[in-house]
Amino acid sequence: MDARYARDDRFHNFSTNGGGARSRQSAVRYEQNNMLKMGLTGGIASGKSAVAAMLREMGFPVLEADVVAHKLLEPGQAAHDEVLREFGAELADASGKIDRAKLGTLVFADPAKLAKLNKIIHPRVEEIVFRKFEEWKQSGVRDAAFVEAALLVEAGIVEKLDGLVVAICTPEQQMERLRVRGMSEIEAKRRMAAQMPVDQKLRHATETIDCSGTLEETRAQVRALAAKLRKRGSA
Repeated sequence: MDARYARDDRFHNFSTNGGGARSRQSAVRYEQNNMLKMGLTGGIASGKSAVAAMLREMGFPVLEADVVAHKLLEPGQAAHDEVLREFGAELADASGKIDRAKLGTLVFADPAKLAKLNKIIHPRVEEIVFRKFEEWKQSGVRDAAFVEAALLVEAGIVEKLDGLVVAICTPEQQMERLRVRGMSEIEAKRRMAAQMPVDQKLRHATETIDCSGTLEETRAQVRALAAKLRKRGSA
């Protein structure tokens, strides 16, 4: 693995009280790259977007990987033509714009098609994400910057990050939130089933934010995370 993307053990040891050779090695990485490259993930409708908004309010830059992926599907962009070749030109309207709702319905009904779409999109998103991290670093961002995405673990991007925050809530809350968004129960279950179970995501987590309570309860957890990151940055 590229040393630039090695996890910063000083951040992990802040919670685990580790030490020894790992701490000395991580101190070298810390001096070379003061800005932590952090991921924020969780299942669909888990509350990660609310956590991302709170992090921005607290001064941390956050890149939404979904926005990057959507832009890649626009006419003239990197993934547009490849997606239409793979899944059919009928997904596009007269102007060439891909109907993302139709595409989503198609791929979430077929795991093989979803895997093909991810293979087209994920490498391009990853390239843009790490380019943005470097831009933030060069512009003087300290402490941490975040990428928010549902599939950080599945896409393997987590292995190139310094830490991962996982937003969680109950499956019943996910379903309720998706129904409020106008999704049918069948489609909501299909979308939830298509994602990695949250317990598998949690195996990669350095921090967890429980979004099953009130917004203020969630905000208190995000404040604690922000304080930890800033303390690490000033150490």
